[in-house]
Amino acid sequence: MTHIFKTPSRRGFLAGGSALLAAPALLRSTRAYAANPVLRVGHVSPRTGPLAGFAEADDYVLQAVAEAFAGGIENNGKTWSVEIISKDSQSNPNRAAEVAADLILGDEVDLIVAASTPDTVNPVSDQAEINEVPCITTDCPWQPYFFGRNGVPGQGFDYTYHFFWGLEDVIAAFLDMWDATGVQKVVGGLFPNDADGNAWGDPELGLPKPLAAAGYALTDPGRYQPLTDDFSTYIAAFKEVGAEIVTGNMIAPDFATFWAQAAQQGFSPKIVTIGKALLFPSVIEALGDRGDGLSSEVWWSPSHPFSSSLTGASARELAEGYAAASGRPWTQPIGFKHALFEVVADVLRRAEDLEDYEAIAAAVGGTKLDTIVGPVDWSTGPVRNVSKTPLVAGQWQKEAEGYDLKIVANSAAPQIPLTGEMKLLG
Repeated sequence: MTHIFKTPSRRGFLAGGSALLAAPALLRSTRAYAANPVLRVGHVSPRTGPLAGFAEADDYVLQAVAEAFAGGIENNGKTWSVEIISKDSQSNPNRAAEVAADLILGDEVDLIVAASTPDTVNPVSDQAEINEVPCITTDCPWQPYFFGRNGVPGQGFDYTYHFFWGLEDVIAAFLDMWDATGVQKVVGGLFPNDADGNAWGDPELGLPKPLAAAGYALTDPGRYQPLTDDFSTYIAAFKEVGAEIVTGNMIAPDFATFWAQAAQQGFSPKIVTIGKALLFPSVIEALGDRGDGLSSEVWWSPSHPFSSSLTGASARELAEGYAAASGRPWTQPIGFKHALFEVVADVLRRAEDLEDYEAIAAAVGGTKLDTIVGPVDWSTGPVRNVSKTPLVAGQWQKEAEGYDLKIVANSAAPQIPLTGEMKLLG
C-alpha cells in the first residue's frame, strides 16, 4: 500500500490526528499550495512482514512530520510544499528495491529515505545510487550497509548517506554490560544467514575478533536459515562448552523459537543479549516471565538527552506522545524515523538548488545537525557516507506495571544516563 502524506492544515491535523493513526491510504491537505512548487520525498519501510515492528510508529511519525512541514520549506527565498509518499517493503529486499524504483521512476521523488535493517536500507540505497537520486537511511549497523553494498573505504558512494551505529559500538556496549557481571567468558553465538547475521558473525569485521581480544570464547555453530524451527544443534553446542552468555542478531520469531527450545532442553544461560529481536516491548511481553532479564543494545530511549531540530520535542516528549496517541509502549525506531525527516528538512533548507539532484546530494553530505538521536555529521566518518550515533546497552526488567527497558551500561556514551543495574537471569 502507498501512503501519501501531504502537508495538512493545523486544524485538520489536530481534528483528525487520532483517526489518522488508523493508517488511511491517502491524507490530503485542506490548504491549497497551488502557488508553491512541490518537493516529493519517498519513504520505504517494512509495514508488514516479520520486520513490521520497526514500522509500528510510521503513521504517527509521518503525520507529525507532515504537520511540521505544513507551512512549507523555505529555500533561497522561495516556499516549497513537501509531499511524502510512503511505500511498504513487506520486509522483503526484492520488494524494497521494487517500490524504491517505483518512487524514483514513477513518482519522480526528489529525495528518498528508508529505515529498518539491511533488508530495507540496502536495496533502496542501491536503487537510489543507480538512478542518481539523493538517499538518506538509518536503522542498520553501518558495516552491513556499507560493505554489504560493496562500498570501498575512501571512495564510498555519490548519492547515498547513512546514519547509525556500527558493530564496533554494539560489541563495546555488550562487553561493557557483560564485564560488570563477572560471569564466565564463554559465549554462544546465534547468527542467521542474512545480511545482518553474516555481518555480525563475520570473522574479520564482526563479533569474533573483538570478543577474543576481550578474553571471551565464542562458539559459533554456523549460520541458520531465518524462520528455522529447530535450534537443537545450537543448544547442544552451547551446553557442551558451558556457555553462560548467548548473543547474536535475530528476528523476533527466531528468538522465540530458540528461547522456548532452550527451556525445553534445559539450557539456562546467565545472560542473553540479542540484537534486533529484543528491541520491542511487544516481543518481551509475548515471552511472559521468560522475557524478564533479556538484554539488547539501546539506540534511543526517552532518557536520551536529545531534542528534535524539527519540532523542539525532547526524546521523552516524542516517546510519551506516541504512547498517548497509540496506547502502545514507545519503541526505539521512533527516534530514528523522526530523525530521518529532521535531516530531510535541514537538507531542503540548505540545498543551493532544489531542482538539481546533485545540489541536494551535496547538501546531504554537508549535514551537521543535532537531532533527537544525537549529532548527524557525515564529515566525521568512519567511512564516507556514514555518520555514527551513540549507543548504550539495556535490560528488560519486569515491574508492577509491565516491562521497562533499563539502560545498564553507558561507558561509550556517558551523556546518556543509566537507569538501572544489570541482573543475571534466573
